Amino acid sequence: MIVPVALSQNSFDTRWYTLKRPAATDAPRIWRRWLLDRGSLTQHLVQASQGHFRVEVVRQLWGRPSRSEARALNIDPRQKVLIREVRLLGHEQPWVFARTIIPASTLTGKQRKLNGLGCRSLGTVLFRDPTMKRGPLQVGRLTLNSGEMAWARRSLFYLANKPLLVTEVFLPALQQVNYGHK
Repeated sequence: MIVPVALSQNSFDTRWYTLKRPAATDAPRIWRRWLLDRGSLTQHLVQASQGHFRVEVVRQLWGRPSRSEARALNIDPRQKVLIREVRLLGHEQPWVFARTIIPASTLTGKQRKLNGLGCRSLGTVLFRDPTMKRGPLQVGRLTLNSGEMAWARRSLFYLANKPLLVTEVFLPALQQVNYGHK
């Protein structure tokens, strides 16, 4: 199977559903725990891979968000944002494709460091920041470049009350991974 290097920006303009109660998704059971967990996905992937985990930057650039992303961030869709796309690999297999949208106004003060993460996980920064707050999870299905459908989730994070939108697309190889990790 060919794994997508990236998804098209249009993939992210799917219909997103805000979860009002923990089990409010029609996702197959195999995906529910990944989709609904509000903790650090990075930490779960590191544990599931017994430490054989790494972040591969697909691209990082200034661009425009999708309409859906702009709406979620409550910004003008023509506004330039920092777009960071990465693959999260366990045992050298792409398990998750993650896309982060960061408005320029968020990249001020201590949050400037988000511009220079390189191959470090965003999750390690977010979940160590005492000012971090996470908005509600939204779940949707995206079409991969291969034509396959994949489950995804997204949520707004706030660092010192400054927003960024994180979308995580769960790739087919992750189905083989035990969520329990232990």
